[in-house]
Amino acid sequence: MYFSDFCNHYTGIDLSPDNISIFNKNIADKRKTNIRTLIGNATNLSEIPNDKFDVVLCLGPMYHLPHDERLRVFDECYRIARTGAILAFAYVNRLGVYAAGCFNDKWREIYPNTEAGKRILEDSTSDNRPGLFFMTSPEEMEHDAKEKNLEVIKNCGLDFLFAQCAIDMMSDEKFALYMELADRIVDSPSCTGLSNHALMICKK
Repeated sequence: MYFSDFCNHYTGIDLSPDNISIFNKNIADKRKTNIRTLIGNATNLSEIPNDKFDVVLCLGPMYHLPHDERLRVFDECYRIARTGAILAFAYVNRLGVYAAGCFNDKWREIYPNTEAGKRILEDSTSDNRPGLFFMTSPEEMEHDAKEKNLEVIKNCGLDFLFAQCAIDMMSDEKFALYMELADRIVDSPSCTGLSNHALMICKK
């Protein structure tokens, strides 16, 4: 709904029919006329023609797909993007997830542990929901994007959950000062690998 205000036409695709139903209700309630919705799978967007979009946002599928399926998503996003298009890929960092478990006050009684280390660091999947969540790294994402002929413009860490408890205890004054640091952290490629979620922005 947000992005539709900034473009002539927006196509929203989701794997879940329930999500699409909610989206369609919101579209009707707000009387939007420039949004199309589709139930679809990011690994096979055959209903979308080649070279269709100026911007492609892949915000979610990479969280739930193993590496071979993520490569198919790259292929499909590349195919439906016009030359010069911007593409954004959200993903989950394995190191950031495990670090959050080890250092966050809520979870450090549990982590690190042998099973989690194997699941997260070796299998790149969740220790408590294996096969539902899959993780990667900034280096792997950039490598795959370049192999698919995309130019990587920026790769940003978005959240740093291992620091959550300390941030939650800050006063409003300290939090305002911390946000100046946070902006620099997000903008620094050297910090991206310790974020839980990250966003890689590319150009075709």
